[in-house]
Amino acid sequence: MKGSAQKVVIVGAGIGGLAAALRLSHQGCDVTVLDMHDQPGGKMRTVPSKAGPVDAGPTVLTMRHVVAALFSDVGENLDDHLTLTPLQTLARHYWDDGTRLDLMADAEACHANIADAFGAKAAAQFTKFSARAKRLFDNFDVPMMQTAEPNQRAMTRTVLHKPGLIRDMAPHRTLAGLLSTSFSDLRLAQLFGRYATYVGGSPYAAPAILSLIWQAEAQGVWTVKGGMHRVATTIAALAAARGAQFHYNTKATRITRQGGKVTGVETAGGHVPADVVLFNGDPRALTTGLLGVGPKEAVPQTATEPRSLSAYVHAFAAVPKGIDLAHHTVFFGHTPKAEFASLAKGEMPTDATLYLCAQDHGAVAPDAVQRFEIIMNAPPIPRDPEKEKGPCQTLIFARLKQFGLTFDPQPGSEALTTPHGFDAMFPGSSGSLYGRSPHGLTAAFKRPMARTQMPGLYLCGGGAHPGAGVPMAVLSARHAAAAIMTDLASHLTSPQTATRGGMLTGSAIAGPKRSLSSGS
Repeated sequence: MKGSAQKVVIVGAGIGGLAAALRLSHQGCDVTVLDMHDQPGGKMRTVPSKAGPVDAGPTVLTMRHVVAALFSDVGENLDDHLTLTPLQTLARHYWDDGTRLDLMADAEACHANIADAFGAKAAAQFTKFSARAKRLFDNFDVPMMQTAEPNQRAMTRTVLHKPGLIRDMAPHRTLAGLLSTSFSDLRLAQLFGRYATYVGGSPYAAPAILSLIWQAEAQGVWTVKGGMHRVATTIAALAAARGAQFHYNTKATRITRQGGKVTGVETAGGHVPADVVLFNGDPRALTTGLLGVGPKEAVPQTATEPRSLSAYVHAFAAVPKGIDLAHHTVFFGHTPKAEFASLAKGEMPTDATLYLCAQDHGAVAPDAVQRFEIIMNAPPIPRDPEKEKGPCQTLIFARLKQFGLTFDPQPGSEALTTPHGFDAMFPGSSGSLYGRSPHGLTAAFKRPMARTQMPGLYLCGGGAHPGAGVPMAVLSARHAAAAIMTDLASHLTSPQTATRGGMLTGSAIAGPKRSLSSGS
């Protein structure tokens, strides 16, 4: 059956590529996945430690229903494969004035904690802000995130149908501007401004509508037994069980075409023929010619520029000493504007908010060796990347010590990944971890969709619509797989009909099935 199936080559085994491989192999496609790394997951990666593999990528899993739908759509039950546990404490937050705030999954508990920390007025403001975020999320989830090709005309119709949304959107305001009038306490404005960084932006330039990200988190945050990377390996295993072939340590060097149509992918091990290529890398790799001249015009440059933020990421194992940690803990900088002013100038911030994930929180004794990931925002490819490793480490661990937190042993430079390192791991990204910048009200419409201008070439992953984050990447895979199956069916029923964008034209390029030896 596979011998006559349409051949799909997926470049990249990130969560989007894996989810697409699962969907397409389930629907009978002959799927081959190529990845330059030695394991699946892309940015959802791990590094070794004496306490076991440490998550060194995404740590926050929200919108569980999106992942559950992926499993359900291929006849599987999420709970049969992964153990997801909802967190009661969504995140713990510390300010250097001694204030501590736990945001809770329970809305009443959350309200009570804010009232205790900041007073009744602040709690009332939080309730009002949360209601606004929920309205925005509920109204834009389907027409924006769940829709494969959203457009501004459809969004305008949504708003005209409910005029009150205009006030909620605050279309001419930044997220920081909205928060400055939503909260009289600047610490809460600082906290909720942090959600712009979830998609690689600054609250001082990102649109106010990104306040809806709080609702995605308020709906629930889950931990994954075995670590976040278990999500990637599980999806890869399910795809492989349906016939998908995975070739790691295999770098794609060129996407080939003939007669204007995709014909396959070149690697060091040879040419892999394909009827369809799905690119699960940063779309900027296409526009900069890293995959050959052919795909350079497949995506407009405005879909990949300007760039989103990067990060300095420490992943290590040590014994923590000092203050109480939650699974997710945030240590705020002194002055919010200082961090983002430095980032805007392409400089490492010296007054930054730090995020810490305690991967083993609650599973081991407090004085045991535990696994940690610490993230500090960074500009994409700073001006002097090699000179920043030492200062970055000094700054981060000195700052944590000011909050009363130390580690034994303190990790060395081998535990740190810089923007330069991310650029090497994810070619064409410039170190950006979230694709195109989310700045500007219409930024969401400028991300590339699943179909490209090169027939037979499609996109998925955090650099494509609907954007960055694990659930968004899973949704992008759904959009891409649907586009591919629709276009293949259209092609098979009308083989001579030319179509726009990524849709196939003429006859498919057929070729003998070829597999690469593992590791080639």
